[in-house]
Order: sequence, then C-alpha cells, then structure tokens
Amino acid sequence: MEAKVAPLRQRSAWKALEEHYQKLRNVHLSTLFSEDPRRGERFAAEAAGLYLDYSKHRITGETMRLLLGLAEEAGLRARIGAMFAGEQINVTERRAVLHVALRAPRGASIMAGGKNVVPEVHAVLDRMADFARRLRGGAWTGHTGKRIRNVINVGIGGSDLGPVMAYEALRHYSDRNLTVRFVSNVDGTDFAEATHGLDPAETLFIICSKTFTTLETMTNAQSARKWSLEALGDERAVAKHFVAVSTNAAEVAKFGIDSQNMFGFWDWVGGRYSMDSAIGLSTMIAVGPEHFRAMLDGFHAIDEHFRTTPLERNLPVIMGMLAIWYNDFFGAQTVGVFPYEQYLKRFPAYLQQLTMESNGKHVTLDGAAVDYQTGPIFWGEPGTNGQHSFYQLIHQGTKLIPCDFIAFCQALNPLGRHHDMLIANVIAQGEALAFGKTAEQVKAEGTPDWLVPHRVFEGNRPSTTILAGQLTPATLGKLVALYEHSVFTQGAIWGIDSFDQWGVELGKVLAQRIIPELESPAEPQLKHDSSTNGLIRRYREHRKKTG
Repeated sequence: MEAKVAPLRQRSAWKALEEHYQKLRNVHLSTLFSEDPRRGERFAAEAAGLYLDYSKHRITGETMRLLLGLAEEAGLRARIGAMFAGEQINVTERRAVLHVALRAPRGASIMAGGKNVVPEVHAVLDRMADFARRLRGGAWTGHTGKRIRNVINVGIGGSDLGPVMAYEALRHYSDRNLTVRFVSNVDGTDFAEATHGLDPAETLFIICSKTFTTLETMTNAQSARKWSLEALGDERAVAKHFVAVSTNAAEVAKFGIDSQNMFGFWDWVGGRYSMDSAIGLSTMIAVGPEHFRAMLDGFHAIDEHFRTTPLERNLPVIMGMLAIWYNDFFGAQTVGVFPYEQYLKRFPAYLQQLTMESNGKHVTLDGAAVDYQTGPIFWGEPGTNGQHSFYQLIHQGTKLIPCDFIAFCQALNPLGRHHDMLIANVIAQGEALAFGKTAEQVKAEGTPDWLVPHRVFEGNRPSTTILAGQLTPATLGKLVALYEHSVFTQGAIWGIDSFDQWGVELGKVLAQRIIPELESPAEPQLKHDSSTNGLIRRYREHRKKTG
C-alpha cells in the first residue's frame, strides 16, 4: 500500500525552513554582504544567455540548501519528468501539459496518449509559415484584390495577452508596412478603436477561439463580420478576410471561414501557455516565420535547461523557490516585475495571467484545502516610469515587495547616453532597495534632525536582476519560458494544479443568465440577491430613459 504523503507544512523540510526563517528574518542584507565579499558571485547563475543575480535576497547558503531540500521532498524532479513525458498532470481536466512540445525541434519525440505530437506541431507551424509568407509578400489578397495591410487578432485571455505582449516586445523586428491591432474586451469601444481608420478591403481578422464559442471572442467576431460585409457586400468576402485559430471545424465553416484557413492546436495546450502555438499567428505575420522560429528556439533552450540542470543551478527552480520563501515565510503578498525595456511594456500584464491563473488555487491536487498561501499577486510597469510613481512604496512603505528587474546590455535603438542612463537606473534601484540609507548617513549629508526620519531608507528589500545581451526573438522566448517553469516549480511545491482555471467559469455562467434579464422587453422575474437585482433594475431604467 502506497504511503500517504504528509501535508506540506508537516514535512521536515518545511519545518526546518520555519526554524531557519526565525533566525534570518531580522538579518539585514548589508550584514550578509559585509560578511561575504564574494556574495554577488556566489548567488548568481547563468543559462542560455540569461544571467540571474539573486544575491540581493534575504538568504544564505543554508537557506538555498533548505529550499532545494523542500523541492526534493516535494518530488519536483519527478513532476518535471512527468510533464515532459506527457503524463496527465492537469488532473482536474485529465490532460497532459505539453506546451514544451510547441517549441520542440523538428525530429524530437514528445509523447501524449502514446503518440509523438511533435510532427503535428511542425505541420501546423509549416502551414502558419506558408500563410504568413503569402500575406507578407502580397500573394494573399482581400476580396477586391487589394493587398492586406491590416491584421486584427480577435481573442481573449491567453488568445490575446500572449500575442499582444509578443507583438509589442518584438515590434522592432516587425514589418512596419503592416498595421497589427488586437481586440479582446467585449466592451464595444475596444472593437471600435481597433478598426478605426482602417479599410475593410485591406483588413484580415484572425479569430482565436479553441471552441469557436467563447462569448466575448465570438461577439467581437460577429461584429467584425458585419463591419467587413457592410463595406464589401458579398458573403464570399468572409473567406478572404477571416482566418481561424480553433479546433471546431463545423463552427468555423458555419461562420464562413475556409477550413483550409483554420489553424489548430490541442487540448494539452492551456490558453496562457499558447502564444507559441497557432495562437501566435499574428506574431508570425508581424515578425516573419524566421523570427518566430527563433523565438521558439529560445523557449526550447530554457525548456532543456529546466529539464536537465541540477536544481542548485536551475534558473526557474531558483526563482520559484525564492517566490515560495517570500510568499510563505515572509508573508509577502505581491511580486513586482519591472522590465527596463520599453518594448516589454506588456510583459507584466502577460505574467499576471500566467502566474495568477496558474497558481491562484485554494485546494491541493487531491482536493484538500490548503493551509498556506499560494499564488502571489504579480504587477509591474517598465522602468524608469515606475520610479516616478510606485517605487516610493517599495522603498519606504510598510509592505515587503520582492522585485524582478529585467535589463539588456545592448539597446535596440541606441540614442546618445540613453541606454547607459537606463542601465545605471536599474542597477541603482537594486542597490538602493538592498542597502538603503541609515540615519547616520542622512545626518552626515547635513540633513536637519527633524527631516532625518523622512529621508531614511530601511533597505533590506529583496530583488532579482535578470540581465541579457539584447531583446531578440530568442531572448523573449527564454524569458517567457523562465517564468513558465518558475510558476510550475511553485505549483509543484504547493501541490496544486497549475493548469486548470475553474475560477474563470462562474462569473461567465452568471453573465449568461443576466444578459437576457438586461435585454428582455418585458420586466423579468429577478431571483438574485438584493444588490444584483437592484443593479439590473437600475440599468434597465436607464436604458428606458435613453432609448
């Protein structure tokens, strides 16, 4: 009979970390650095061109030994192996989790359900590449024969956040003759602004919905269809101005899209892990197939690093275990992610879904309630903008906020001293957060006594700095994979399912019930709570007044 695994907080490694935390909780980073002149070298790791400096964390060698011991005790290695082997680690949906297969090289073998899925992946990539080349080269034209100059991606969640982030991140590599826009929100303003000023005869819509029934996406898709046909006047135009990323061929055909222009993906690809699947078609059109494949190579490099590298030198494991350390022992509730690269302005928003939809869970894999904190809140903005808004709270506020700084040694747009100033700022922020400024230092600057408390920085605020050479398509793939596998690591320790998202469903179901209650010509019989009923009535009354 298989031995029952002890709950997380009852395990010896967890208890050892609790004891260690009590010894270390009040030790200042300035002390740790003064006691170890080579600390900055010892707590750093490098892989695939990414340099990870984690020396400015409130850790010692013993901390890392204990954290990695917890990872071993939680069976992290076995969990990694199970994912790459195609086991059904998404237990509530009984699915494999194989986003790693999306970027596996041609000829690799990754099994799911007894079948190597890599050939299918590359067959879709080849079709995507062929379509992208025809559109970029002008061979694919619209219904009137005009060249397609505008591409609008219609999706929501992972079908939007990934493509938007990737397009903005790789805009430097994009075809500037193409206008690429995105529609996700069911708010009509999103669609109106995305299509504003565009010629329907020159516009292609990519409708991204696995089931082709997603409420928000299909509402926007129908509005796009109407917008196109009002101008083009021929139902046959749909086939030249719409393509689909979906698995529902019947609904795609019913919409009017040629099934030859439907690009599929698989149930072992979660939405927030799908930007390198056919969901990335808009990205491939924007930057070209070669750059898209370079991005996939970057993903794969970190996949292999994560799969094969010992835990103590494994970048995603180090990041994931540090997240556990602050979330569960220091009680930090958020993580700040600050890319010092304007092209990565949507990267924090992308990470919000990746991290919080994955690890915002309250029960373990076997359905037991957790008695510890799981997924922290992720947020952030590009530097240096954030320095002039919320960094005040990070430096002198009462909340502990571990920070990830992301920077690049080489600028994509060199302009005078701009990049040196940018990098000086990111390095300085990590230094300031770690070491702060004491009352003695403030007084030595001639500060009046009454002002001294206001100018003291406590320091001891932890941060990671991720440094790479330049933001290329490959580098973007590496960064995304780094966070994907860090999220996986955290979920493995907490013993939760990082690959379902039942929390997304309830509000959507209730919305379907409320829509007819808002739109009904007759007064509906409302059976909600008094607040919900009151809001529905108030909205209906306003609609009556305004027509």
